[in-house]
Amino acid sequence: MQAWFAEHPVVSYVLIFVLIVFVYNKVFRAQQKLPLFKEIILYLLMALGSFLLLIFQIDKLPIIQCLLVAVVLMLMVRIRYFVEGRRNKEKKAGPPAGDKSA
Repeated sequence: MQAWFAEHPVVSYVLIFVLIVFVYNKVFRAQQKLPLFKEIILYLLMALGSFLLLIFQIDKLPIIQCLLVAVVLMLMVRIRYFVEGRRNKEKKAGPPAGDKSA
């Protein structure tokens, strides 16, 4: 897989950039929106950083795999929060009206 990414640098670059943007938007984005100019600067810097990570990827470091692991871990945390939220909602609602076991 590492060799395939090295042979296809455009696909690797796009994948790295998309993963970095996803991680930024889900983890590091502030609650308030940035002004348009600052947003453009931020994405340009992420594009430049993606190019540097592409060089590391081509040089046989597992950058894409590490970013995929980060995304999977973020997904697991999101699922956990969802399940805990449902569980807490059910606790607050109490037992159903016809349940006499409580």
